[in-house]
Amino acid sequence: MGIVTLAAVTGNIAVVGYGIAALGPGIGMGLIAGKAIESTARQPELGGRLMVLMLLGIAFVEVLALLGFVLAFVK
Repeated sequence: MGIVTLAAVTGNIAVVGYGIAALGPGIGMGLIAGKAIESTARQPELGGRLMVLMLLGIAFVEVLALLGFVLAFVK
């Protein structure tokens, strides 16, 4: 195997690694949204406050996904 072939394999593995790493934030976003809807159903008067907290939590989870995306291409 030549050096060029090994470099191509490493690049492909990084993209596959990002695909696997994106599963965690995807599951996390689903859980956050599901629990926010469940909480709003239990206490509708807190719906607006829960929406703000849900969006803040989703933003933090999305940062983890973007961080994994950037690190896959930096290395």
